[in-house]
Amino acid sequence: MAAIVSKNNNPLQWSTLILCAIGFWISGSLVLDLIIMPGLYSAGMMNQPGFASAGFSIFWAFNRLELLCASVALTGILVLNQAQTETMRPPRLAMILGLILLGIALIDTYGLTPQMSALGLNLNLFEPTAEIPSEMIQMQSGYWALEFMKIATCGAILKLCYGDRGSAQ
Repeated sequence: MAAIVSKNNNPLQWSTLILCAIGFWISGSLVLDLIIMPGLYSAGMMNQPGFASAGFSIFWAFNRLELLCASVALTGILVLNQAQTETMRPPRLAMILGLILLGIALIDTYGLTPQMSALGLNLNLFEPTAEIPSEMIQMQSGYWALEFMKIATCGAILKLCYGDRGSAQ
């Protein structure tokens, strides 16, 4: 570990990397949740038979980006913690919040997205699409709860890691 994290590493590079990863993640989530999915819904695509597979494709790609962003943010927090610099040493709470972010990304990727896509698939080609199952509504509420938790956790990490820097400069 000493070879990866040395005293020569600039903590500002890691803090910039954390900031970029979280910023990209939050902006991507907001675009997907507030622009793309409502746009598809208002266009009537949710009533089309291929919506479940299209939604799975969109979320499959985005969930992998979420995992990457969560991993980069957690790695940056751990490196800053190990670097032993007093100017940018995140508290232990930031590490816990980073683990929570990674957990949310894992739940979205391997739990909710496959289950919601499976519920939305129409396996009988001769029957028209039925109404949305009640399990889907429960999963969507879980998804939105995780989204709000993710945004709050990202905000808390940014506040913990960058809140003191603005007043110090």
